[in-house]
Amino acid sequence: MKKYFFLLLFCCFSLTKSYSQNSKFAVRGFHLDLRIQVMPMPALKMFAKKLNEQGINTLIMEWEGTYPFEKHPLIPNRYAYTKAEIVGFIKYCNTLGIDVIPLQQSFGHVEYILRNSKYKDLREDQKDYSQVCPLQITQDSLLFSDLYKELASTHTSKYIHIGGDETYLLGHDERCRKRVAEVGKSRLYIDYIRMLCNIVIRLGKQPVMWADIALKYPEAISLLPKGTILVDWNYGWDMDNFGEHKKLVESGLEIWGAPAIRSYPDNYFLTMWDKHFKNIRDFVPACRQLGYKGMVMTSWSTSGGYSTVMETEENILDLYAIRHVYPISGYNMLMSAYAESLKIDQPLAIDQFVISYAEKQFGFNQQQAKLFWIASKTAPLQVVQGKVISEEPISIKQLLDSAQHANEILTRLKPVKNPEEFEHYRLMNTIRVNYLTYETIEAEVNSPDFHQTQIPKILLRLKLLITKQAQVDQKFKQLNAAFLYSGQLAEEKHLRDDKAVLLYNRLNRQK
Repeated sequence: MKKYFFLLLFCCFSLTKSYSQNSKFAVRGFHLDLRIQVMPMPALKMFAKKLNEQGINTLIMEWEGTYPFEKHPLIPNRYAYTKAEIVGFIKYCNTLGIDVIPLQQSFGHVEYILRNSKYKDLREDQKDYSQVCPLQITQDSLLFSDLYKELASTHTSKYIHIGGDETYLLGHDERCRKRVAEVGKSRLYIDYIRMLCNIVIRLGKQPVMWADIALKYPEAISLLPKGTILVDWNYGWDMDNFGEHKKLVESGLEIWGAPAIRSYPDNYFLTMWDKHFKNIRDFVPACRQLGYKGMVMTSWSTSGGYSTVMETEENILDLYAIRHVYPISGYNMLMSAYAESLKIDQPLAIDQFVISYAEKQFGFNQQQAKLFWIASKTAPLQVVQGKVISEEPISIKQLLDSAQHANEILTRLKPVKNPEEFEHYRLMNTIRVNYLTYETIEAEVNSPDFHQTQIPKILLRLKLLITKQAQVDQKFKQLNAAFLYSGQLAEEKHLRDDKAVLLYNRLNRQK
């Protein structure tokens, strides 16, 4: 991390005059991921209004299956908007001064397209449907040309975001291996990306793309069409994480930065509040000093990894999104922190911001605000395969104790303003307590000392937990009914509850 810290020190001690002149990003954006959590249109418009009030002028919409493609009707999912809704939403955003940029993944992260047998010949791998084979898509082939044309017909923005990140299968199949042997992976990647960019340019639009793979193969950046915009996403790691960062800066292309308020390892049972605040504090001023023209806050509802559910060895039944997080309704504080960071000419003072936010938003005194912040960032540790991921040894039971203590603090705090927003923070922590309670039980039944005589007591504990989960489900539905469709609320319920129910049924063994 040394290079990152040196850069930040340079940012902090640079000349005030120079710093202030370059402090305002032309693009002040937010990325909304609709892959697994879809807002009904009234909630989406309300969300756009909130962004506008916070000074956001750009919204990157990763529509995925919610866009109603007409020429490719297998792509839209059950929650797809109508064309009229899309056009109406964009018109509404334009009246607010928000530019709506469509994001159409066109290389990796296209499971929702390639799952259909109609597109099977485009797959890089017949078992992993995440990526298209770059040698199977040509400039004149219909798929992405069609998708871009439809997006261009409804979006008034001069930009189309083509994705292009995390192409883990690059050079995987036999056709691509042969091509890589001839020209290298860098050329395989950039030839395909350049073709996509040119399709966008012929539509009179400007291509935008994620920068991670370009950083990995920087010699190819010079081959990108003039006017291509690279989005440098960084969620708290070294600036050279994907490749030699200075080559990106020296490319001469316009660059936007992208931190995150929801990203790995966040899930339903863990939000890394401190990590995301530090990401905002560190990366926004670093991008400002580097002369980036835009900043886009990403907000991932899932990691983009999917587990294939097969009906036979050859045929797919469904795709399951591996990681889910709490809906965007619970992240007002981080959204406000990001908006604030765009307005100031120095790194965000995290503790000061959170305490001030809690005082203004919830009517807390300073001591209560400090307690709220302590509870929010208590023991943000993962549990993987029954083990707590920590530099210091800690048991799941100890982690549960910390979460319960945080829960007690949040229960005692009584907001005098915006109680519904505060309930989201309480609920997120309660969900974590229930999860860690289950993990404690699971660790016990998986221990070498576990015996069947202990099953009755375990069943009682699981039954109590399932009752508590039902209470959480009611609260979750109450708080998020406007943000998610009923079918999604039911699906999210199963994701939170099923492990406890399944273990109870296994141990109960009643027919």
